[in-house]
Amino acid sequence: MTPADIAAQVVELVAAARPGAEAAVTVSRETSALTRFAESFIHQNVADEADVVMLQVHVDGRTASAQGNGTSAEALTRLVESTLAAAALRPADSSYPGLADPATLVAAGNWDEATATTEPDARAVVVRAFVDAAAGLSCAGYCQTVRVEAAFANSAGQAVSARVTEAGLSAVARTGRSDGVARDAGIALSALDGHRLGAAAAAKARNGMEQVDLPPGRYEVVLEAGAVSDLVGGLLWQGLNGKAVAEGRSFAQVGAQQFDQAITLYDDSTDERATGLPFDAEGTPKQRLELVAAGVVTGVPHDRRTAAACGTTSTACAVPGGERWGAFPSDVRLAAGTGDDLVAGVKRGLLVTDFWYTRALDPRTLVYTGLTRNGVWL
Repeated sequence: MTPADIAAQVVELVAAARPGAEAAVTVSRETSALTRFAESFIHQNVADEADVVMLQVHVDGRTASAQGNGTSAEALTRLVESTLAAAALRPADSSYPGLADPATLVAAGNWDEATATTEPDARAVVVRAFVDAAAGLSCAGYCQTVRVEAAFANSAGQAVSARVTEAGLSAVARTGRSDGVARDAGIALSALDGHRLGAAAAAKARNGMEQVDLPPGRYEVVLEAGAVSDLVGGLLWQGLNGKAVAEGRSFAQVGAQQFDQAITLYDDSTDERATGLPFDAEGTPKQRLELVAAGVVTGVPHDRRTAAACGTTSTACAVPGGERWGAFPSDVRLAAGTGDDLVAGVKRGLLVTDFWYTRALDPRTLVYTGLTRNGVWL
């Protein structure tokens, strides 16, 4: 059965078992394959394929969720029975926002057939290009391909499905005294340029061999993409988040200039480069969501529950477990400028490749602490 068939069957099983109960089902069929290498040699090829069926029911004012991996009729019946039994033990859910109404998708999802059916040899070609470009340095990392086929259905009549692919390479080159890292990801394995990434990692490693101590102080910094991604992820998870806003622990003030004018941040699963599904965990179709425009906070990610708490509408950012964590966007991008313009404004500063173990001291003031790694240059 397809994920759409399974989702529809679970909705029917809930209706038969408990007439009047509200059900929402997400079915995901994911295949993830990984080629790992160390000391410039591939040492492992692994792949995993799994079906995940996530069910939420709301009955007699109570809400419960459960998930399983079985897709047989018996397994789906057990999932429905256990979820309904769990709901009977739950306290009343006064903030339950109801189900998403039927709506059509804005985008179909980005799928590359060659990536979806790739074999280890194809990933090995990318790894070989990385290692060759490092020209004798010791290399380690991984190349990964992922395919996801997913569907959503609920008892209000919403039913959507899509499929997406993703490929990525993350690796380091080492001299023995310094490391250099390079990463890239996208829809298609064929778009990964292992040679370019290997050359970049090796150049960083070689340029970082003559290390000096740098005294503590305040420095201007230029952040590479990996370091920016780390900070933006924490920003969204802990601050620019509908649940955090509703609970008064977010910095976000919609309409206020809280960032430099150079910053524009948005989420767009309809973009041709997006690797996320075009609908969220509540079945709401995704559209472009502007978060920050020229430094002004213009939007906050919401699911149906946090949107109701804040008196607004869902932005299609619901994720599994969102009752605890809140809403989270899947395809966030920082509007690009040019590297030359960025560097031209720095008189004396640091180039930071990577952050590690970054934590927010206070998400309301955006004070972060963390470590740098894989290269820092003055």
